[in-house]
Amino acid sequence: MHAADPTLKENIVLTTMNDVARAARVSVSTVSHVINGTRRVDTETEQAVRLAIQSVGYIPNSLARSLARSATSTIGVAISTFSNHYFTDIVRAMDAECEKAGLMMLFSDTHDDPEQELRVIQAFHQRRVDGIVLAPTNDGQLRSLHYLEANHIPTVLVDHLLPSAFDQVGVENAQAIQLLVKHLIGHGHRRIGFVAGAAWNSTTDERLAGYRLALQAAALPFDPSLVVCGESSIEPARLATHQLLALAQRPTAIVASNNLMTLGTMRALREADIQIPQHMAFGGMDDFDWADLFTPPLTVAAQPLEAIGTAAMRQLIERIKDPEGTRRVQRLPVALHIRKSCGCTGSPA
Repeated sequence: MHAADPTLKENIVLTTMNDVARAARVSVSTVSHVINGTRRVDTETEQAVRLAIQSVGYIPNSLARSLARSATSTIGVAISTFSNHYFTDIVRAMDAECEKAGLMMLFSDTHDDPEQELRVIQAFHQRRVDGIVLAPTNDGQLRSLHYLEANHIPTVLVDHLLPSAFDQVGVENAQAIQLLVKHLIGHGHRRIGFVAGAAWNSTTDERLAGYRLALQAAALPFDPSLVVCGESSIEPARLATHQLLALAQRPTAIVASNNLMTLGTMRALREADIQIPQHMAFGGMDDFDWADLFTPPLTVAAQPLEAIGTAAMRQLIERIKDPEGTRRVQRLPVALHIRKSCGCTGSPA
């Protein structure tokens, strides 16, 4: 066996655009234009340059190029996926969109903690990301948003839409709950319990508005005792559902306003030995992988998670290219997946 060439590693490390230019028999500037896309190069020449890049083992210094043009081709995503897997499909769609655009996505979980959220935002800024997608946490001081605005960081908010000067992507929350409640009213229900989300969450107000609109459209009175707070989490929703069940005139149907509260509500109904839909009809907000595996399968208003992620990332890329452009709020429609928990025989969702 021949001894390894001691200069091999050094030669690989020191391979430059000059080496590529010599191998392709073109100028260094032509190599630069091919690598950076700064000028159109005819197809034959571009192919020769790319073959030369492979043959000499040249690795473009993307960091140096990014510093030169004040861009890093990286996107920061700050979302709490550990506490709610609902966000997983959204993040996956964002990552796919980044890959299409030749961008690297950096992800960090905020754990629904305002302090952690601010640390994540600052860390992304220090790493010079080109833009950030954020699902805002419950911070009454809006520190992260103030930081993003003060430092002119292109940002898109998802899920929790706020009255702020940022691009935002979410869904028609009021419409979603209105569809569910209207459907239950169509089954003859007149007392419909509503397990609402956390008070700080803007989607909570929107979904409660949808609940009231559905009642109003059916000329049904609004009974405050039928609205309980599930804090957007499983255990509080379980306790809130028991509160509904303890009413002297308890509801005949319940709507839970997110996927975690659906689990809490279902747990409470099981603990009370209440059969669905025979004793209690049910509808929930958010579809999830095992919603159709419950007995009976659950009727839900499904958010277009992949579409949310795709729209948010495309909007961010647009904002990075045009920092001063008009901010947009996109609201995507939901789909009612009718199964059997509402009293229907069920249909394909």
